[in-house]
Amino acid sequence: MRILYIGAGFVGACSAAVAADSGHRVLVYDIDENKIKMLSSGDRDTIEQCLFEKGLGDMIVRNKENITFTGDYEKVIKYLDEVEAIFMCLPTPEKKDSEGESDLSYYYAAAEKLALDLVKRKNNSQENYLVIVNKSTVPINMVDETQKIMDKYGVKNYGVVSNPEFLVEGKAIDGSLKPDRIVIGAWNQQDFEIMRRIYQRFYNSPTVKYIEVNPKEAAAGKLLANFLLFTRLVSVYDVVGRVAESFGDIHFENLRQILTTDERIGKWGFYDSLYAGGSCLIKDAKSLKKQLSETGANTEQVQRVLSGNAFQRDNFFARAQKEAKFDWQNKKIAILGLAFKRDTNDIRNSAAIDAVEFLLDKGVEEIRVYDPAAMDIFQKNFDPNKEKRFAKIKYFDNEKSVLENSQACLILTDWAKFRSLGEIIKNVCPTPYLIMDGRRMLTDQFEELNNLGYDVIAVGSPTKKSSQSS
Repeated sequence: MRILYIGAGFVGACSAAVAADSGHRVLVYDIDENKIKMLSSGDRDTIEQCLFEKGLGDMIVRNKENITFTGDYEKVIKYLDEVEAIFMCLPTPEKKDSEGESDLSYYYAAAEKLALDLVKRKNNSQENYLVIVNKSTVPINMVDETQKIMDKYGVKNYGVVSNPEFLVEGKAIDGSLKPDRIVIGAWNQQDFEIMRRIYQRFYNSPTVKYIEVNPKEAAAGKLLANFLLFTRLVSVYDVVGRVAESFGDIHFENLRQILTTDERIGKWGFYDSLYAGGSCLIKDAKSLKKQLSETGANTEQVQRVLSGNAFQRDNFFARAQKEAKFDWQNKKIAILGLAFKRDTNDIRNSAAIDAVEFLLDKGVEEIRVYDPAAMDIFQKNFDPNKEKRFAKIKYFDNEKSVLENSQACLILTDWAKFRSLGEIIKNVCPTPYLIMDGRRMLTDQFEELNNLGYDVIAVGSPTKKSSQSS
């Protein structure tokens, strides 16, 4: 099949790569020329420097005959004569200064530009039927809005489909090749049949649940799936983790073992963290709340989850002064982990962003940062040319160098390599010293570190204050 992807971000690039691997001919368009250059490089490492996603670079290189990346819209116009499906993979962030309203400006701009040229396809005959597929997370009623745009410009012979992605960053390629379900939302049989051809490798698979519903059900299912996952994360650390922090002689890992052996509860998301970040959970919960409130529905439960997530983050930072009597002012602080989670370079809603703002407000002398993958993107967001205060942020290329000369460290991302931080801290960080473990990476070393004179604050544990602390 001939498929067009509008947008080469995380969703677009990963989805297009899997489509190419399925034997389809794929054109991916994006206005970011640098991104297109990197994705078109034919070099795995260059591709994954652009989008750090395990297996993505290899898949694009392996299927280079089937996938083309372009920033030239003229190629898109020519491709419309033969295209059978157009996947809309545009960013839909929360609007600035709003509470849950999605910024659909990228989507509307792309859709209107596309509509202007769709009416001209096949010498204005529009004889080739195609589907416009909403792949990004959009409001529940977006199928109606897409149709209005197409009808406004006189587009004919088309259908609008909702095909939400349920990918997990860091595991997107593996998840795309071995999905638990494919959800297709359409109004008519012709659209369902086109989507079955696109997903032929999964349609009759005994291991994949292929679900066909209407477009609004599909869009709502995506929002609700993210909200329920978000709810689990917040419930674990805001209730289970709080119990472990508040009562002596209770270990979070032992509570987890007791609770997850109940099949009704399950194991997913049963870990403690200082914050649930990323591009989806917070944004989608706020969007769900807004859409529900517009219908007059009760949204208190959604707000409780959002508030619980924010409280966990703020409470973690506050514990340093409250429980360890640590004064941030004029200190050099090390931050280990800038991505919102391991195996990605995505910093959207990363706890590190809030940590930097918190530390700058507290008057620290220097913020020393390190992450295996997200340094370049983070540095662009905290460019001292934008704000002079960002000059306090210093970048290091390994754990040892970032920890040297610091008086405290914050572990904010769950990179597997950070489990060995305890030994490095013992070698380069003289006591008194504060360790703040926002991911429980050093669980088995808390006692030893505390006995050696380190103050240890960790989510899911009472604060361990050493006798050396002032």
